[in-house]
Amino acid sequence: MSDSEQQTTRLRQLPAISALLDEMGKEVARWGHSEVTQGLREHLAQLRNDILEGGDASIDVADIRQAVAAQLAARAAPSLVPVFNLSGIVLHSNLGRANLAETAVAAVTAVATGASNLEFDLANGKRGDRESHVEGMICELTGAEAATVVNNNAAAVLLALNTLAMGQRVLVSRGELVEIGGSFRIPDIMARAGCTLVEVGTTNRTHLSDYQAAAGDASLLMKVHTSNYRIDGFTSCPPEQELSTLAADNGMPFMIDLGSGNFIDFPALGLPREATVADALKNGADLVTFSGDKLLGGPQSGLVAGRADLIAQLKSNPLKRALRLDKMTLAALAETLKLYRDREQLPETLPTLRLITRSAGDIRLQAEKLLPVFEAALGPAFQVGVEDTLSQIGSGSLPVETLPSSALVLKPLSGNDAELRALAGALRRLPRPVIGRVHQGALWLDLRCLEDDEATLLVHQLDELTL
Repeated sequence: MSDSEQQTTRLRQLPAISALLDEMGKEVARWGHSEVTQGLREHLAQLRNDILEGGDASIDVADIRQAVAAQLAARAAPSLVPVFNLSGIVLHSNLGRANLAETAVAAVTAVATGASNLEFDLANGKRGDRESHVEGMICELTGAEAATVVNNNAAAVLLALNTLAMGQRVLVSRGELVEIGGSFRIPDIMARAGCTLVEVGTTNRTHLSDYQAAAGDASLLMKVHTSNYRIDGFTSCPPEQELSTLAADNGMPFMIDLGSGNFIDFPALGLPREATVADALKNGADLVTFSGDKLLGGPQSGLVAGRADLIAQLKSNPLKRALRLDKMTLAALAETLKLYRDREQLPETLPTLRLITRSAGDIRLQAEKLLPVFEAALGPAFQVGVEDTLSQIGSGSLPVETLPSSALVLKPLSGNDAELRALAGALRRLPRPVIGRVHQGALWLDLRCLEDDEATLLVHQLDELTL
């Protein structure tokens, strides 16, 4: 029989979709008739192509059923999944930034699974304000007159600029024209807000006289926290109090984009100092914008705190509705803010603070316990060691400061880079992917963000590691 005849015979032997559906009752019950039918069509089309190209893929009914079921399961699996963040960056932008507190997670579940009083005043039975669930607490914790919230800090900056200075000039020091993650730049946001950027001073030194010279017809003075970098050496910038006075003398608001959203005294916890929202307001800022998912430790959100009259203007901007928070984010933010009422317990109840204040000794002890487990899982082809390392807070918070930590260092004895990359890939394919960093010919798993309950889960799934 010629090859052409063999191909024709095999094509005729392909089972009909109706016959396959009769054998896939469980799959139909799980994924639905149309989904299974589509999966079968796609797989049969692949088999036809394979046969025509001379391949020998199985056309057995049981094999087809198994292959299609696997494809359907893969398609139905969530693409957004939990991972082990062993990268050494606590607030990793690519890995979701802040972990929510247990109370915040419970609040999200509660409002997501039923109706809620999102915009309903239970006291008077009338329509309410969705921001009433968080505005009072933001004011309580920062000393602001009023506050509003949007979906991230870039949106907060955009809303403030568009509201207060659309079509007008905005003063910003040249050394503060930062680029944040994803190539978003302050000048670009300002342009989208309809404002004209006026750069003052130089990259490393800006004086009060620079602002004074350009203040004549400006509508807003903006100071940007340079969260992603720091300039050291021959530098200068005016104190915030002086900028506040200058802005007031020229009849324009003074706005600070603080970025990180810190509420607490870091040095009291043995951490480097980071400006707080309350400090910015005390120093004369009329508005402060900041993130909810960085040092604040809550869900992705952008908060604006400051003068009541300015906040009222922001709330009346049509953009505000497009940028508003949903009920689940508001629920998580509200519960996160409540944790700040008990500052003594905060290092335990707020995951972000718990991770960045974790002691180096505790992390080292955990690494030594995990060392023999990883040695057994990886076998003789890999060397496993424990090394001191330095973690970062991340997401633009304290960009040059580091935290002492320990890491498991996994290195192929062959020194083969392909084996190292294969190991990293195998760890990412585990039921809960493990994300480390490749450095100096080894895979480093920084354990700062691996708490005890997660360490147990990590150990259990190492049995499924396939190299």
